[in-house]
Amino acid sequence: MFDTMTLTKIVGGFCGALLIFLLGNWAAESLYHVGGGGHGEGEQVSGYVIETGAETQKAEPKKEVSFVEVFASADPAKGERVFNKCQACHKVAEGENAIGPSLYGVVGRKVDSVAGYNYSGALEKVVDVWTPQHLNDFLTDPQEYAPGTAMSFPGLSDIEDRANVIAYLDQLDGDTYPMPEVKAAAPAADTQQAAADTEQAAADTQQAAADQNAAQPQAPAADGGEATPAADSGESEFSTLVAAADPADGERVFNKCRACHRLEKGANGVGPHLFDVVGRDIASVEGFRYSDALTALEGAWTEDKLNAWLEDPRGFAPGNRMSFPGLRKIEDRASLVAYLKTIK
Repeated sequence: MFDTMTLTKIVGGFCGALLIFLLGNWAAESLYHVGGGGHGEGEQVSGYVIETGAETQKAEPKKEVSFVEVFASADPAKGERVFNKCQACHKVAEGENAIGPSLYGVVGRKVDSVAGYNYSGALEKVVDVWTPQHLNDFLTDPQEYAPGTAMSFPGLSDIEDRANVIAYLDQLDGDTYPMPEVKAAAPAADTQQAAADTEQAAADTQQAAADQNAAQPQAPAADGGEATPAADSGESEFSTLVAAADPADGERVFNKCRACHRLEKGANGVGPHLFDVVGRDIASVEGFRYSDALTALEGAWTEDKLNAWLEDPRGFAPGNRMSFPGLRKIEDRASLVAYLKTIK
């Protein structure tokens, strides 16, 4: 039998172990949780946080890019690889139809115009000519673009794939279809300043023209009345604006042309290079295939002809392939021509 002393030691040891266990548990709780009024009271938060990466981060919105911008830098070689998805139904040889019509010269071609092919008629209801933009819209989702079309292809979801394959098809016949300019959006903070600068530039141009007119020699009136300006020197009103324009302003205007034109001699893009274009014969760049509308024109690119062309390309040469709508402001046209005169 245990004596009293032995029993007391056993009980004391058990109580001591229990106390140590309770104290350890309390210490652990205190280290891991902070805040609140004590254990079990108030809001409790972790004393430290273990990063697990499980938190979902807010994704930044993807910047939207227009087809014109993508097409300006499209790669026909990559487009040829994309065309592998199309060659089961289409051929690129001229006049060689398969399940679908021949795609030789399709860019810029009138819709449903391949001889010997039986079309569904659905496309004629939505488009007239296969411009790069229309082809992009069609290749995105053919059925949605032209309901009832016989083409069962589901479309190309990647805008770069569409741009590349259109660029590939565009160069098959040795011709290229010009695209509109890439419009660069001005920063919001600079919009008011840009508008103010434009107004000031216009005012300066008008003042310069007025000063030049005032400086012209005055011929005395026959009856002794008010003098009249001397005979016109032959310089047009637009040439006067060009002479007073700032080429630096024209360089900024040229940003609207960069998508299709280069300034380096011999470096043709979608359109011919513009090196030394002022005074150059119309449709005279070697290696560039012009439309009949331009090759039919005679003479050189004078300042006045460039003014008329830049204001309304379609009106100046009906039937040409340049889809650029033109520059509405005469000040922009004058400064652009002044800038192009420096590129030689």
